[in-house]
Amino acid sequence: MKTYALTGGASGIGAAIKQQLLNEGHKVISVDIKDADIEADLSSSEGRSAAIAAIVTAANDGLDGFVACAGVGSHIENLGLIPRVNFFGAVELVEGLRELLSASKGAVVLISSNSAPMETDADYVDSLLAGDEDKAVERTAAMAGQAAYSGSKQALTRWMRRNNAGYAAQGVRLNAIGPGYTRTAMSAAVEQDPVYGPAIKEFVATIPLQRPGQPEDMAQAVSFLLGDAASFISGSMLFVDGGHDALFRP
Repeated sequence: MKTYALTGGASGIGAAIKQQLLNEGHKVISVDIKDADIEADLSSSEGRSAAIAAIVTAANDGLDGFVACAGVGSHIENLGLIPRVNFFGAVELVEGLRELLSASKGAVVLISSNSAPMETDADYVDSLLAGDEDKAVERTAAMAGQAAYSGSKQALTRWMRRNNAGYAAQGVRLNAIGPGYTRTAMSAAVEQDPVYGPAIKEFVATIPLQRPGQPEDMAQAVSFLLGDAASFISGSMLFVDGGHDALFRP
């Protein structure tokens, strides 16, 4: 049995990851804004610090892995939450848990997106990678929701690639998955939206494997990257999108 910590475990992909790991007999410390072992608001530095401290306390016997799954979508009204949660809510927790993970030679899996390679606001991405949260939030005021979302995931993936060697030297593997369209409660709400719904349905029809992703598809990929079978995989982005990235970027 291993011990894993997971953000965003109360719903959607996070809930599926939690259940997958529990089914495998592992201990899972779930973090979310509600309905979790540790309730914390990852949109604030105070909430992130509280989550880190609580994870350290709960994992007193060591931490074998961490999954940064908490995130918000492109359809929310307050776009400033996207960089706060999707990027800083992931990166700050990974950094805060680094020594604990190193002690167990643990693994980290970030939940990115297959939209990460999309062209987006370079200044926005640069501000995220520079750790300038205020500037990144300010930039979202002039951005569309999808650009803010894909930019946050691009920055997260680039952060993983840039920092992989340093973590690997401490025995910690950093990897990410890039989910494609996944049918969750959050995506279903957008799918039923009278404005965005028709476009989403057309988009789903273009998935090469001819079906939307399910949370369980993502959970199985995360389980693989956390486990011993992936012990020589480090610094990689695994697209779990039914072939969409290959279609878009042949």
